[in-house]
Amino acid sequence: MAQEIERKYLLTGDGWKSLAEGIHYRQGYLSTVKERTVRVRTIGAKGYLTIKGVTVGISRLEFEYEIPIDDANELLEELCERPIIEKHRYKISYGGLVWEVDEFHGVNEGLVMAEVELESADQVIEKPTWVGEEVSGDPRYFNANLVDNPYKNW
Repeated sequence: MAQEIERKYLLTGDGWKSLAEGIHYRQGYLSTVKERTVRVRTIGAKGYLTIKGVTVGISRLEFEYEIPIDDANELLEELCERPIIEKHRYKISYGGLVWEVDEFHGVNEGLVMAEVELESADQVIEKPTWVGEEVSGDPRYFNANLVDNPYKNW
């Protein structure tokens, strides 16, 4: 069983941008019901299928499997809910952790968030200066919810 424990934050500036090169992500959802989400994602030339359980606090079950890129692209084009989430992700090491900064495009243009995966929900972290308000508990910022309520509509 895999447990995902992560915190999400808005950013206070673009001081992060020179710290890593971004990679293009496309992701879509086959299911976005509260009890489970099923996501298809491409990262560069690789495809993935991810199943996530209900979020409790900042934790949830997560299972991720690599799938053939052609299958991932076909699932994104033919079966996933619209719109497809498009973003660049930047992975930045800081304070012994990897911070993943997502810069969204398309209907979510203008939204930039950082998330960090933790070992435990009560883990103490050192935040970089470019990390601002925590939004872990705000469901608007869940990628799956950006399909039904894109950032441009806020």
